[in-house]
Formats: sequence, C-alpha cells, structure tokens
Amino acid sequence: MLHHVEINVTDLSKATEFWGWFLGELNYEVFQKWDKGISWKGNMTYIVFVQTEDRFIQGGYHRSQVGLNHLAFYADSRHHVDQMTEKLRERHIPILYQDRHPFAGGANHYAVFFEGPDRMKVELVAP
Repeated sequence: MLHHVEINVTDLSKATEFWGWFLGELNYEVFQKWDKGISWKGNMTYIVFVQTEDRFIQGGYHRSQVGLNHLAFYADSRHHVDQMTEKLRERHIPILYQDRHPFAGGANHYAVFFEGPDRMKVELVAP
C-alpha cells in the first residue's frame, strides 16, 4: 500500500484549485494544510503538494525526463470516466490523446488522460 506522494508545484494556488476539485470528485478530503503546502487523503493514502522554492522553478517539469511520468487514479466505472471527461472539458482542461480516447491505454483500458497545472499527466481509469 502506498503511504503518500509529495509533489513540488510551481504555483500552490493553481495546484490547490485544480487538485482540490479533481481529488474532491474522487472523494479525497483535505488532510493537512500549511503556508507552503496542502494534502488530500483518500482511504489510507495521501497526496501532498508543496510550493517549490523560486530557485528551483526555472528548470520546470516534464514527464519525459527522469522522474515521475504520471499519476493514475481509479474511477468507479466507465460511466464515471465519461462523467469526469465532460467535467474536465467544461473546465477547459485539455484531454490528451483525443484521437484514441477513451482507449488510449489499449483496447481493454478505459481511461481519460489529461494534464494538471504543471503539465503533469493524470489518468483516471475504470476498473
């Protein structure tokens, strides 16, 4: 079981708005909050977002570099993936791999892929 993941972000305010909405839709609840960070907890696992110090922001993030490629979350069902896809579109959050959506992960992998505020790829996959 994964205990927690901590992610440095370029803009904590934008991250809080985006991840608060998305994780709230997945029934995560705010777990911790302080000046430079916030976390949400779902079951026993929590996700932490921390404001990156200015001196480290310039390099930026890209999922093709060494490090984390993306975060994947379970949806309740295919219908849940479809509902969330519509909500993402309503929020003008670009859907990745539109030409293959919702099977961008393969013929038996029903999911939506999109990017968060720092361009980290996020996946919501049906069981």
